[in-house]
Amino acid sequence: MKSHPGRPPIPRELQVLIRRIANENPSWGEERIANELLLKLGIRVSARTVNKYLPMPPRGRPRGDLRWSNFLRLHAQGIIACDFFVAATAAFRLLYVFVVIEHHSRRLIHVNVTAHPSATRTLQQLRDAAGYQERYKFLLHDRDSVFSSHLDESIRALGITVLKSAPHSPKVNAICERVIGTIRRECLDWLIPLSESHLRSILKSWITHYNDGRPHMSLGPGVPDSPAITRTLPEASSRHRRGELYAVRAASISGGLHHEYSLVPASV
Repeated sequence: MKSHPGRPPIPRELQVLIRRIANENPSWGEERIANELLLKLGIRVSARTVNKYLPMPPRGRPRGDLRWSNFLRLHAQGIIACDFFVAATAAFRLLYVFVVIEHHSRRLIHVNVTAHPSATRTLQQLRDAAGYQERYKFLLHDRDSVFSSHLDESIRALGITVLKSAPHSPKVNAICERVIGTIRRECLDWLIPLSESHLRSILKSWITHYNDGRPHMSLGPGVPDSPAITRTLPEASSRHRRGELYAVRAASISGGLHHEYSLVPASV
Protein backbone atom coordinates (compact mmCIF):
# COMPACT_ATOMS: atom_id res chain seq x y z
CA MET A 1 0.00 0.00 0.00
CA LYS A 2 1.33 3.39 -0.97
CA SER A 3 1.68 5.98 1.77
CA HIS A 4 0.53 9.52 1.09
CA PRO A 5 3.15 12.18 1.85
CA GLY A 6 2.43 15.01 4.28
CA ARG A 7 0.34 15.19 7.42
CA PRO A 8 -2.96 13.31 7.54
CA PRO A 9 -6.12 15.44 7.48
CA ILE A 10 -7.75 16.37 10.76
CA PRO A 11 -10.89 14.41 11.73
CA ARG A 12 -14.04 15.11 9.77
CA GLU A 13 -15.89 16.23 12.93
CA LEU A 14 -13.21 18.86 13.61
CA GLN A 15 -13.42 20.16 10.05
CA VAL A 16 -17.16 20.62 10.45
CA LEU A 17 -16.65 22.33 13.82
CA ILE A 18 -14.15 24.80 12.36
CA ARG A 19 -16.56 25.76 9.58
CA ARG A 20 -19.38 26.07 12.07
CA ILE A 21 -17.38 28.41 14.32
CA ALA A 22 -16.31 30.48 11.29
CA ASN A 23 -19.90 30.82 10.04
CA GLU A 24 -21.25 31.73 13.47
CA ASN A 25 -18.49 34.31 14.07
CA PRO A 26 -17.73 36.01 10.72
CA SER A 27 -15.23 38.45 12.26
CA TRP A 28 -12.99 35.70 13.67
CA GLY A 29 -9.74 34.77 11.92
CA GLU A 30 -7.84 31.50 11.99
CA GLU A 31 -5.78 32.42 15.06
CA ARG A 32 -8.87 33.40 17.03
CA ILE A 33 -10.56 30.11 16.14
CA ALA A 34 -7.42 28.09 16.98
CA ASN A 35 -7.18 29.80 20.38
CA GLU A 36 -10.87 29.17 21.06
CA LEU A 37 -10.45 25.48 20.28
CA LEU A 38 -7.38 25.21 22.52
CA LEU A 39 -8.53 27.20 25.55
CA LYS A 40 -12.23 26.31 25.60
CA LEU A 41 -12.40 22.83 24.07
CA GLY A 42 -8.90 21.46 24.64
CA ILE A 43 -8.36 20.83 20.93
CA ARG A 44 -4.83 21.66 19.77
CA VAL A 45 -4.68 22.68 16.13
CA SER A 46 -2.51 25.29 14.42
CA ALA A 47 -3.89 28.47 12.90
CA ARG A 48 -2.46 27.41 9.54
CA THR A 49 -4.44 24.17 9.68
CA VAL A 50 -7.60 26.05 10.68
CA ASN A 51 -7.15 28.31 7.64
CA LYS A 52 -7.25 25.28 5.33
CA TYR A 53 -10.78 24.42 6.41
CA LEU A 54 -12.35 27.89 6.58
CA PRO A 55 -15.32 28.39 4.23
CA MET A 56 -14.57 30.38 1.11
CA PRO A 57 -15.76 34.02 1.35
CA PRO A 58 -18.27 35.27 -1.25
CA ARG A 59 -16.77 37.12 -4.18
CA GLY A 60 -16.34 40.84 -3.74
CA ARG A 61 -16.48 40.77 0.05
CA PRO A 62 -13.58 39.87 2.36
CA ARG A 63 -14.24 37.32 5.08
CA GLY A 64 -15.23 39.04 8.31
CA ASP A 65 -17.26 41.83 6.69
CA LEU A 66 -20.55 42.32 8.54
CA ARG A 67 -23.51 41.34 6.38
CA TRP A 68 -26.75 43.30 6.45
CA SER A 69 -28.62 40.22 7.67
CA ASN A 70 -26.14 39.87 10.55
CA PHE A 71 -26.59 43.53 11.46
CA LEU A 72 -30.37 43.13 11.61
CA ARG A 73 -30.07 39.98 13.71
CA LEU A 74 -27.59 41.52 16.17
CA HIS A 75 -29.62 44.73 16.61
CA ALA A 76 -33.13 43.27 16.30
CA GLN A 77 -33.96 44.20 19.90
CA GLY A 78 -33.73 47.90 19.06
CA ILE A 79 -35.00 48.06 15.45
CA ILE A 80 -38.40 49.13 14.21
CA ALA A 81 -39.33 49.31 10.54
CA CYS A 82 -42.14 51.11 8.75
CA ASP A 83 -43.71 51.33 5.32
CA PHE A 84 -46.90 52.22 3.43
CA PHE A 85 -49.02 50.03 1.21
CA VAL A 86 -52.16 50.72 -0.80
CA ALA A 87 -55.61 49.21 -0.26
CA ALA A 88 -58.65 49.75 -2.49
CA THR A 89 -62.24 50.05 -1.29
CA ALA A 90 -65.32 48.66 -3.01
CA ALA A 91 -65.74 52.06 -4.67
CA PHE A 92 -62.13 51.87 -6.01
CA ARG A 93 -60.94 54.55 -3.63
CA LEU A 94 -57.25 54.20 -2.82
CA LEU A 95 -56.28 54.30 0.84
CA TYR A 96 -52.80 54.18 2.33
CA VAL A 97 -52.03 51.88 5.25
CA PHE A 98 -49.05 52.77 7.43
CA VAL A 99 -47.48 49.95 9.44
CA VAL A 100 -44.69 49.92 12.02
CA ILE A 101 -43.24 46.58 13.14
CA GLU A 102 -40.79 45.65 15.88
CA HIS A 103 -38.01 43.42 14.53
CA HIS A 104 -37.24 41.42 17.67
CA SER A 105 -40.79 40.39 18.61
CA ARG A 106 -42.39 40.73 15.13
CA ARG A 107 -45.12 42.70 16.90
CA LEU A 108 -47.06 45.28 14.90
CA ILE A 109 -46.84 48.34 17.16
CA HIS A 110 -48.75 50.76 14.94
CA VAL A 111 -51.20 50.56 12.03
CA ASN A 112 -53.20 53.45 10.62
CA VAL A 113 -55.15 54.37 7.49
CA THR A 114 -55.25 57.64 5.58
CA ALA A 115 -56.32 58.85 2.17
CA HIS A 116 -53.64 61.55 2.04
CA PRO A 117 -50.31 60.56 3.60
CA SER A 118 -48.00 63.43 4.56
CA ALA A 119 -44.64 63.81 6.27
CA THR A 120 -46.19 65.70 9.20
CA ARG A 121 -48.83 63.04 9.85
CA THR A 122 -46.31 60.23 9.42
CA LEU A 123 -43.90 61.88 11.86
CA GLN A 124 -46.60 62.12 14.52
CA GLN A 125 -47.48 58.46 14.07
CA LEU A 126 -43.83 57.46 14.40
CA ARG A 127 -43.55 59.51 17.59
CA ASP A 128 -46.59 57.73 18.97
CA ALA A 129 -45.20 54.32 17.98
CA ALA A 130 -41.62 54.85 19.17
CA GLY A 131 -42.54 56.78 22.29
CA TYR A 132 -40.13 58.96 24.21
CA GLN A 133 -38.41 56.21 26.19
CA GLU A 134 -35.00 54.86 25.20
CA ARG A 135 -36.51 51.69 23.79
CA TYR A 136 -35.55 51.70 20.13
CA LYS A 137 -32.21 52.57 18.54
CA PHE A 138 -32.88 52.25 14.80
CA LEU A 139 -35.73 53.10 12.43
CA LEU A 140 -35.68 51.46 9.01
CA HIS A 141 -37.66 52.88 6.09
CA ASP A 142 -37.39 53.28 2.33
CA ARG A 143 -36.74 56.42 0.29
CA ASP A 144 -40.35 57.41 -0.33
CA SER A 145 -40.81 61.19 -0.45
CA VAL A 146 -43.16 61.06 2.54
CA PHE A 147 -40.10 60.25 4.68
CA SER A 148 -38.72 63.76 4.34
CA SER A 149 -35.42 65.10 5.69
CA HIS A 150 -37.37 67.01 8.36
CA LEU A 151 -39.00 63.74 9.47
CA ASP A 152 -35.62 62.03 9.74
CA GLU A 153 -34.14 64.92 11.70
CA SER A 154 -37.06 64.85 14.14
CA ILE A 155 -36.65 61.09 14.61
CA ARG A 156 -32.94 61.52 15.27
CA ALA A 157 -33.83 64.08 17.94
CA LEU A 158 -35.52 61.19 19.79
CA GLY A 159 -32.17 59.38 19.88
CA ILE A 160 -33.11 56.99 17.07
CA THR A 161 -30.76 56.39 14.13
CA VAL A 162 -32.54 56.42 10.76
CA LEU A 163 -31.55 53.68 8.29
CA LYS A 164 -32.68 54.20 4.70
CA SER A 165 -32.94 51.23 2.37
CA ALA A 166 -31.16 51.39 -0.96
CA PRO A 167 -33.26 52.29 -4.03
CA HIS A 168 -35.20 49.37 -5.53
CA SER A 169 -34.05 47.04 -2.73
CA PRO A 170 -37.16 45.77 -0.89
CA LYS A 171 -35.16 42.95 0.73
CA VAL A 172 -33.33 45.52 2.85
CA ASN A 173 -36.62 46.11 4.68
CA ALA A 174 -37.64 42.47 4.34
CA ILE A 175 -39.46 42.04 7.67
CA CYS A 176 -41.77 44.99 7.01
CA GLU A 177 -42.30 43.97 3.39
CA ARG A 178 -43.14 40.46 4.52
CA VAL A 179 -45.73 41.54 7.07
CA ILE A 180 -47.38 43.69 4.39
CA GLY A 181 -47.57 40.59 2.18
CA THR A 182 -49.04 38.66 5.11
CA ILE A 183 -51.71 41.32 5.65
CA ARG A 184 -52.68 41.05 2.00
CA ARG A 185 -52.65 37.25 1.78
CA GLU A 186 -54.40 36.55 5.07
CA CYS A 187 -56.75 39.52 5.29
CA LEU A 188 -57.28 42.07 2.52
CA ASP A 189 -57.21 39.58 -0.37
CA TRP A 190 -60.37 38.06 1.19
CA LEU A 191 -62.22 41.11 2.52
CA ILE A 192 -63.21 44.19 0.54
CA PRO A 193 -63.41 47.35 2.68
CA LEU A 194 -66.38 49.57 2.00
CA SER A 195 -64.87 52.76 3.43
CA GLU A 196 -61.91 54.12 5.37
CA SER A 197 -63.55 53.36 8.71
CA HIS A 198 -64.42 49.85 7.57
CA LEU A 199 -60.80 49.23 6.57
CA ARG A 200 -59.67 50.39 10.01
CA SER A 201 -62.12 47.98 11.62
CA ILE A 202 -60.93 45.06 9.48
CA LEU A 203 -57.28 45.78 10.24
CA LYS A 204 -57.90 46.27 13.96
CA SER A 205 -59.44 42.80 14.24
CA TRP A 206 -56.73 41.12 12.18
CA ILE A 207 -53.82 42.94 13.89
CA THR A 208 -55.06 41.77 17.28
CA HIS A 209 -55.05 38.22 15.90
CA TYR A 210 -51.57 38.74 14.40
CA ASN A 211 -50.06 39.98 17.66
CA ASP A 212 -51.92 37.77 20.15
CA GLY A 213 -52.82 34.53 18.42
CA ARG A 214 -50.99 33.88 15.16
CA PRO A 215 -47.92 31.59 15.42
CA HIS A 216 -44.71 32.91 13.85
CA MET A 217 -42.10 30.42 12.65
CA SER A 218 -39.34 33.03 13.11
CA LEU A 219 -40.13 33.09 16.84
CA GLY A 220 -39.55 29.42 17.35
CA PRO A 221 -42.63 29.19 16.65
CA GLY A 222 -44.14 31.69 19.02
CA VAL A 223 -46.62 34.53 19.33
CA PRO A 224 -45.42 38.18 19.58
CA ASP A 225 -47.46 39.20 22.61
CA SER A 226 -47.70 35.74 24.23
CA PRO A 227 -44.18 34.25 24.26
CA ALA A 228 -45.02 31.85 27.11
CA ILE A 229 -48.28 30.55 25.64
CA THR A 230 -47.15 26.89 25.77
CA ARG A 231 -46.49 27.15 29.50
CA THR A 232 -50.23 27.46 30.17
CA LEU A 233 -51.08 24.22 28.38
CA PRO A 234 -51.98 21.17 30.47
CA GLU A 235 -49.51 18.31 30.58
CA ALA A 236 -49.97 15.99 27.62
CA SER A 237 -50.89 12.36 28.26
CA SER A 238 -48.96 11.40 25.10
CA ARG A 239 -47.48 13.02 22.03
CA HIS A 240 -50.77 13.03 20.12
CA ARG A 241 -53.32 13.25 22.94
CA ARG A 242 -54.33 15.84 25.51
CA GLY A 243 -56.62 13.57 27.45
CA GLU A 244 -60.39 13.39 27.72
CA LEU A 245 -60.58 16.15 30.34
CA TYR A 246 -60.04 18.84 27.71
CA ALA A 247 -61.85 19.92 24.55
CA VAL A 248 -60.72 22.15 21.67
CA ARG A 249 -62.45 25.51 21.40
CA ALA A 250 -62.34 27.63 18.23
CA ALA A 251 -62.68 31.42 18.32
CA SER A 252 -63.73 33.11 15.08
CA ILE A 253 -61.49 35.90 13.72
CA SER A 254 -62.55 38.45 11.10
CA GLY A 255 -65.98 36.93 10.59
CA GLY A 256 -64.67 33.38 10.28
CA LEU A 257 -61.75 34.11 7.93
CA HIS A 258 -59.41 32.67 10.58
CA HIS A 259 -59.83 30.84 13.86
CA GLU A 260 -57.81 30.61 17.06
CA TYR A 261 -57.83 27.32 18.95
CA SER A 262 -57.45 26.68 22.65
CA LEU A 263 -58.01 23.94 25.20
CA VAL A 264 -60.84 24.21 27.71
CA PRO A 265 -62.18 21.79 30.30
CA ALA A 266 -64.44 19.26 28.60
CA SER A 267 -67.39 20.30 30.74
CA VAL A 268 -67.32 23.91 29.43
